[in-house]
Amino acid sequence: MPHTPGSYTTSDLSRKSGDIIAEALRHPVTITQRNKPRLVLLNIEDYDRLMRQSDARSAMTLETMPDELFGEFETAVGAYADSDEAGR
Repeated sequence: MPHTPGSYTTSDLSRKSGDIIAEALRHPVTITQRNKPRLVLLNIEDYDRLMRQSDARSAMTLETMPDELFGEFETAVGAYADSDEAGR
């Protein structure tokens, strides 16, 4: 079965792991299983870059928010309320 460039099946990975790893060092490689993408192999530099760029936001409630962040939140809400009052 032909595959797109940079895409291999799990069977290919078993038979040609050295070639696939060598390719993954140059650019990301997709591993498919039953014709569906399942995994991506990429070099460590690309992985590190993606991790540095990942979104570090987290969800929390007012009760679990750290005091310093809660203070910033209160200040921002107060500034918004003041500007809203001034605009009326």
